[in-house]
Amino acid sequence: MDRQGRADAVDREMVARGLPEEAVSALVGWWSENAGRYPDATPGAHTVRYTPARWERVAPWPAALAARSGAGDAGVDRAQVASAVADALGREAFAEALVATYVWGKGKRGTPGGSGPAALEKILAAHGLEEALAEAVTALREDGARRAYEVLLKPSNGLGPSFFTKFLYFAGQAVPPGHGPRPLILDRVLARRLRTVAARVGRDTGYDPDGSVAAWVWADGGWSPHRYAVYLSFMRAAAEKLRTADGWPADAGADLLECALFTTTWSLSG
Repeated sequence: MDRQGRADAVDREMVARGLPEEAVSALVGWWSENAGRYPDATPGAHTVRYTPARWERVAPWPAALAARSGAGDAGVDRAQVASAVADALGREAFAEALVATYVWGKGKRGTPGGSGPAALEKILAAHGLEEALAEAVTALREDGARRAYEVLLKPSNGLGPSFFTKFLYFAGQAVPPGHGPRPLILDRVLARRLRTVAARVGRDTGYDPDGSVAAWVWADGGWSPHRYAVYLSFMRAAAEKLRTADGWPADAGADLLECALFTTTWSLSG
């Protein structure tokens, strides 16, 4: 069996097994500490702090974000971003929707002249950005998350998967996919969580005894459309299994799992 075949076998086994017991225990602990923040068992209240003045040169600026004329920080949560994106998409203001998701994703890491605002300015100035975002939303509506991901996986638009999957995630709240699961955020942190799970499964099954396949498919970036589709399939299956765990909300979706995985760590025995 070649490397891709072994990767496929590990993927199938991961979907069948779900999360390991150590991860489930850590997630239940996370929920016991955070249930009050998310009373509806969704990550809508997941708030990010940012400094509006640092983004003063970025346009278009969504009305849902704080005015940039004052000093100090502001907060914006997932529910507010989802509302802003839905409003922007309704007006076909695709770049405005992207700004809302990018600022939320970057938070206070954005600094003048740094990787946040400066990078976003370049992205917004890229030729064909609006058309690419519009095409991705259409692909999401007609074909599904994998095809939308494929549309945006072009270096020319300046976006990497860690940020354009945030755009897809929020767009998916307003535009249900034509086929398959809703988009989810995939970044380096989440890929590393799944790398840990894949390495365990690979050792247990003998498909990946040294973890090299897990390191290959769940690298820190550059995920293919196929890998994104595998991620969505795993997260949906894992979320369904997790609903039966004592101490985890029975009505929670895959996006609450994504939110929890981002901030939860665990160690696997063996």
